[in-house]
Amino acid sequence: MSSSTSSSKSVPSAALILAAIGVVYGDIGTSVLYATKEVFRHDRVLFTVDNVYGILSMFFWTLTIIVSLKYVVLVLRADNEGEGGLVAMLALASRAVADRPRLRNLLLMMGIFGTSLFYGDGVITPAISVLSAVEGLEVVSPHFTEYVLPITLVVLFCLFAVQKHGTAGIGRFFGPVTLVWFVAIAALGVSQIVTHPEILWALSPHYAFVFIWENPLTSFLILGATVLCVTGAEALYADLGHFGKGPIRIAWFSIVMPALTLNYFGQGALLLRDPAAVKNPFFMMMPEWAVMPMVIMATLATVIASQALITGAFSVTRQVIQLGYLPRLNIEHTSVRSTGQIYIPFVNWSLFVAIALAVLMFRSSSNLAAAYGIAVTTDMLITTLLTFFVIRFAWKLPLALCIASTSIFFVVDFAFWASNLLKLFEGGWFPLMIGGAVFTLMMTWKRGRLLMSQAQRQDAIDLRSFLDSVFVSPPARVEGTAVFLTAEPGVVPNALLHNLKHNKVLHEENLFVTVRNHELPWIPMDKRIEMESLGHHCWQAIVHYGFKNDIDLPGALQGARMRGCQLDPMTTSYFLSRDVVIPTLASGMAPWREKLFAQMHHNASGVAHFLSLPNNAVVELGSKIEI
Repeated sequence: MSSSTSSSKSVPSAALILAAIGVVYGDIGTSVLYATKEVFRHDRVLFTVDNVYGILSMFFWTLTIIVSLKYVVLVLRADNEGEGGLVAMLALASRAVADRPRLRNLLLMMGIFGTSLFYGDGVITPAISVLSAVEGLEVVSPHFTEYVLPITLVVLFCLFAVQKHGTAGIGRFFGPVTLVWFVAIAALGVSQIVTHPEILWALSPHYAFVFIWENPLTSFLILGATVLCVTGAEALYADLGHFGKGPIRIAWFSIVMPALTLNYFGQGALLLRDPAAVKNPFFMMMPEWAVMPMVIMATLATVIASQALITGAFSVTRQVIQLGYLPRLNIEHTSVRSTGQIYIPFVNWSLFVAIALAVLMFRSSSNLAAAYGIAVTTDMLITTLLTFFVIRFAWKLPLALCIASTSIFFVVDFAFWASNLLKLFEGGWFPLMIGGAVFTLMMTWKRGRLLMSQAQRQDAIDLRSFLDSVFVSPPARVEGTAVFLTAEPGVVPNALLHNLKHNKVLHEENLFVTVRNHELPWIPMDKRIEMESLGHHCWQAIVHYGFKNDIDLPGALQGARMRGCQLDPMTTSYFLSRDVVIPTLASGMAPWREKLFAQMHHNASGVAHFLSLPNNAVVELGSKIEI
């Protein structure tokens, strides 16, 4: 699977549409397992014909306004050079207001907080999806109840255990399996609708308006459950770079939305005929012989939905690392063909532990539904706000048009968000706690890196002047090329000072390299490297990467050959400075944050691995930095 929209030109449209069905719509496709059940639980809504019609109408128009109009029609247009997702939107919005530093900082904080909440949502969504599928066993026989939690945990463990082997092999089955799932849920819906065809009148918004008008408080309260029908809507935008706008839109309007609508309306028809089916309307709308096969199919569908979220977590983490908000982590590539297929062990097992904890704490999909919603509706609100700034300041559209095009989405998102706040003490605190912890780590790392940079600049020595003084009485020079990594161009790296002090030699050619990451998804190869001659066979190089580029410094430095620097891989050594952070009582950060940053810096993966440097050509020299 390609990581850019250009791939859509080389892959048949039908194949991309099928792949999009499997990857993009897995989460929202499994929302039929629990959304209707949660709206009607606790007898919050009486089983009258008008009430059932009103709820179904709210489901349909929630899907229409939030997914069809907001994400599919509007937000998909806000691509960052073909890439989507909250990180891409954040980069687009922050660049658009670059001349307004206070506003830019506010948007950055907002976007990073939204990205942090993605991890909270990433814990709840797989837990509720897989658990709700396995709970179908309770419909087969009450004796299976005690096995629901163990089976759920085993399924989740197996899913996370296979991540290190890559998903290329099983990925080709995502689309076909999920397509079968959508056909199956549509057929189940039709089988119930034919017994009560009048249920289709609920497609009219009239029933939703009447229900809200007659039951304003109840309507507000159940919005926290209604939002479950758009579980995973953010994936539409996040996977834009993999599939392109066309396949995502075609898959939604031709397959996904019709199937979801038919199933929800089928569940409504079942409830009108048998209110007792509210215990689990999805599994009780099928004949007894079909329950077990459908439990297996539902489990496969939820595993696929969870897989898409896990790979999304890997991708987002790598992007955030390259934007400078998280320390370097060990990133393994699981495919020699697709650079986008990666595995991050720390993220993988941290997610599993958090998801297993959620399953054991909440113990049922209904309890998890109480925890779901706050994180995702907050992200929806943030996406709407960032979209306004993109279309206003990047697209230069008139203010009145920008307000008109985003205000209705803001009102709807705010209503869902406010309703979900009522879940805060029922379980909503759990994803917020995870998101808050990740946000603290991100902001501590960003601030700590800034303090490190300031500390290094205070003691910095101008590189060009230093070289001129060194070559007045030059040290012995040895064959080969030395590459010195430096955070700031034009500054003498500590590794060079230590090399001259202890080894008293200088290589025949010296390259001083600064790696810069940008708020762009991709930096093309022809713009990857800038070179400046410093004389004496020394060069200053700046290497540029986007937040979706794979970092390969030796590969990028091959462009130095065209600028006169003879970089032979066999005779090139890379000199790195391994900095040890020393927290002090200065006014940089709170003492606990300085200690946290020092620990994060200590545990970060090596620079050599992150930059793809050859292990047998790296020399590390230590230094201390006080912050």
